[in-house]
Amino acid sequence: MKKIAFIIAKRNFRDREFFVPEEILKNAGHQIVVVSNTQKGEKAIGADGGEITVDLELENLNPEDFDMVVFVGGPGALENLDNEVSYRIAQKTVELKKKLAAICIAPTILAKAGVLKGKKATCWSSEENKKPIEVLKENGADYTGEDVVRDGDLVTANGPQSAEKFGKILLEVLK
Repeated sequence: MKKIAFIIAKRNFRDREFFVPEEILKNAGHQIVVVSNTQKGEKAIGADGGEITVDLELENLNPEDFDMVVFVGGPGALENLDNEVSYRIAQKTVELKKKLAAICIAPTILAKAGVLKGKKATCWSSEENKKPIEVLKENGADYTGEDVVRDGDLVTANGPQSAEKFGKILLEVLK
């Protein structure tokens, strides 16, 4: 059994990007710890109305305590998680040679943290908004445009439509 930290925004995380991979990993026997930028014991609310109780406050997350750290996207991700605390967590996770993952807009957080430099990665974008791709490229990532990309112990995915595939690849990475 591995211990996995799922980092979600306190408001407007993308429900499918959290609940689908979380269920896949939990069903395989892994321990899930919900981390957010709100108080332990409070509810984080998804963009589609899903709720989950927070186990750990973002600033108290120590990557040493986990086998994998996963950043979840959604409309609230950049507003709530695009900050120095998240960058430090991503950097420490890589430094400790732990597994790191992000889905949707969240790979841009990893890019800004400097941990995607020289790595193959993907992220969410749309016809109207190509900025996330630019952020990855500006920070040295090799943007692939694929649904889910694994580069060693790093996994990135492009959005809710890839949530199940993302969860299955996270499971593979943990083996």
